[in-house]
Amino acid sequence: MRIGVPSQASGLERRVAIVPETVGRIRKQFGEGVEVVVESGAGEASFFRDEAYRDAGATVGSAADAWAADIVAFVRPPDEGEVGRLTEGAAVVGMLRPGQDENLWRAIVERRISALAFEATPRITRAQKCDALSSMSTVAGYRAVIRAAEAAPRFFPMLMTAAGTITPARALVLGAGVAGLQAIATLRRLGAVVSAFDVRPAVAEQVQSLGAKWVDLGMSAEGEGGYARAQTEEEQAKQRKLLGEVVVSSDIVITTALIPGRPAPRLIERATIERMKPGSVIVDLAAESGGNCEGAMADEAVTIGGAVVLGPTNLPAEMPLHASTLYSRNILAMLEEVVKDGALAIDPADELVGGALVTHAGEARHRLVREALGMPAEDAKGAAS
Repeated sequence: MRIGVPSQASGLERRVAIVPETVGRIRKQFGEGVEVVVESGAGEASFFRDEAYRDAGATVGSAADAWAADIVAFVRPPDEGEVGRLTEGAAVVGMLRPGQDENLWRAIVERRISALAFEATPRITRAQKCDALSSMSTVAGYRAVIRAAEAAPRFFPMLMTAAGTITPARALVLGAGVAGLQAIATLRRLGAVVSAFDVRPAVAEQVQSLGAKWVDLGMSAEGEGGYARAQTEEEQAKQRKLLGEVVVSSDIVITTALIPGRPAPRLIERATIERMKPGSVIVDLAAESGGNCEGAMADEAVTIGGAVVLGPTNLPAEMPLHASTLYSRNILAMLEEVVKDGALAIDPADELVGGALVTHAGEARHRLVREALGMPAEDAKGAAS
């Protein structure tokens, strides 16, 4: 059996799906019967050279060799044309954005591709090792703060100098998930005074444990399983109004609120941004999904009043070495679930595998994929629904 690693480095993308370290683990765990085929140059942008892959036991070949494998590992989804390069009935694993491209998913279903999407992996204890969303959010939360520091015209820490004292920057983090918590920790390391808000009061303890102040608006949108529930329009309007004063008093704001498969919730209005101090910086991690801030644009720096709003869409690719290493370990964890005795063995009835399996054997299983293809969403199967 062959596991393919095509090159996907282009534009903003610099990551690779499998790094040499993971090749060695695959060889050790699955034996000589499983071959890893890496497209020549696939890891160059992540600082992993062909020689390192060969030393780890991989075969370095052409793009056609990598695309023709039994399982192909992706950092980002292939496009419609690239699906034609896959072997019919093969499996793919990676960040696949279920349902976002109708033509892509129609092609995947027609070629009977088994697609294992990290975005659909069920939130169960056993699946934590496959949680690429958290891995990449960790990188994004860290990198968002570095971006903010580069754009800010002020120091983050308090400095006591012969020329006088510089007061620390005041930072606000909206959303205390993985990215938000990493942003808080990084801001604190850099010396900023940090506050944070989330619609789930249950995460206040985590925020405070990192040395940040919890912003209590007297509101809650706590849902089942520790996740947020959908808010009404009235609740959202009230939240924006209450948050406005906290935003205006902040020098740095990092927003991290995302809803998979839906537009990002609007947290900050343009009028609020216009009231911020000159030189303020907002990094909106939801810009690709419409933005948490009114006026945010994907991969653009937008000046509103005296503030700048950054909308980066692929911060993990800005740290490709460690981002690829973490992501590659998530790929290995998923492979451990679907490779048995040196062969591909996908069990749709398995809770973890069935949840992540968004298409299989010519069938669209995930709700978002079915909706994109005009199929009844209520017929979706597994945890992925």
